[in-house]
Amino acid sequence: MIKRLIAIATPILFSSTLVFADTKDPIFAKCLSKETNNSKYSQCLDTVKIKIDRELETWVNNQLFILEEIARTTGRKSAYDMFKRSQKNFVTFRDNNCKWQFLAELPSNVSAPTYKECYILTSRDRIKELSRIAK
Repeated sequence: MIKRLIAIATPILFSSTLVFADTKDPIFAKCLSKETNNSKYSQCLDTVKIKIDRELETWVNNQLFILEEIARTTGRKSAYDMFKRSQKNFVTFRDNNCKWQFLAELPSNVSAPTYKECYILTSRDRIKELSRIAK
């Protein structure tokens, strides 16, 4: 009886992850195509999260460099200071926004992937914004 319950519950638990991840999104499709359970999917998302953190850090540093140059030429540092504040606020927002989604899913097996998916999507949106501004 327990084996039968596990056999029924396992696909249901994994399929609930698919509700949160956009399977057409290349980031999530890659993890979903390679991984067959929540644990491995979550580990794959960890790798994506590390990559997106590095990319975001690059864009933030690029914007800081641009604003430092502006401050050097104009003598006004207000845009630089405001950007640093906005980045700090973004990190706080991202953390809180993804945490409530994580908490709403507890004690489900999809709570960790839900947090990571949110983190990745929110970070990617910030990267898009910073890349648009830098052009």
